[in-house]
Amino acid sequence: MDLQDQLKNLFPEHQFEEKPTEKKPDIWLQEEPILCKYEKRKGKPVTIIDGYNGATQDFKKLAKEIKTKLSVGGSFKDDTIIIQGDYRDTIMQLLKDKGFNVKRVGG
Repeated sequence: MDLQDQLKNLFPEHQFEEKPTEKKPDIWLQEEPILCKYEKRKGKPVTIIDGYNGATQDFKKLAKEIKTKLSVGGSFKDDTIIIQGDYRDTIMQLLKDKGFNVKRVGG
């Protein structure tokens, strides 16, 4: 029994209003695909995400979410997200689930 049911039992004649649950996306989606590519820097593999043309704060938020979800290190520089390791498939699936159009570049 949740809180709504308990309140209805206590106040049977009261009319409760249902709030519409219209969820607005928290990150701006774009028309052009985001590029997800693989490089080696100083002999170590990195995944680079580039091509986002929305607000910088949204892209930083996306970078933090990806790093947290994958439990890896990375950085945000010059409007690109750099993730340590080769996580192209995982990142592409995560971005597709969020509604982004993603394009794999190289390999």
